[in-house]
Amino acid sequence: MSTETIDHTTLSRLAEAGVVHSTHIIGQSGGWGILVKYGMTERVLAAQRSHQVRIFRKFETLVAYLKGIGIARFDVDAVNYDPASLKETRSRPDRAEAMKNAHESAAYDKWFRAQVQASLDDPRPSIPHEIVRAKFAARRQALRAKS
Repeated sequence: MSTETIDHTTLSRLAEAGVVHSTHIIGQSGGWGILVKYGMTERVLAAQRSHQVRIFRKFETLVAYLKGIGIARFDVDAVNYDPASLKETRSRPDRAEAMKNAHESAAYDKWFRAQVQASLDDPRPSIPHEIVRAKFAARRQALRAKS
């Protein structure tokens, strides 16, 4: 594959402008790459934070990506595709745990904010703190007396 790259933003804008002449999906060890031709130029899609070639491990993910930016027609070259190389999983249990914690935290935050908002929106009059403390002190004393 060519070493000159194109980033996601540029590819999206070219697709939106309708100037992408052809898109080739090229199979290789580790997954699938994208080669895009526009004008007289051919470029491969770069990874988000580098100028290295972006490799999609799953073909379905790549197709969804292309359709999402407006490219629905492409050809596939699977000559060098090696599905055995995909068996090496790049598992990141630390990231999976971090994402799980982030989702749990976000869900709790959403629930907590809803509870606070419901309390603020409650039309009933507020009860002074001293009255609440006295009421619960009486309840505790009554429970102790039963024991």
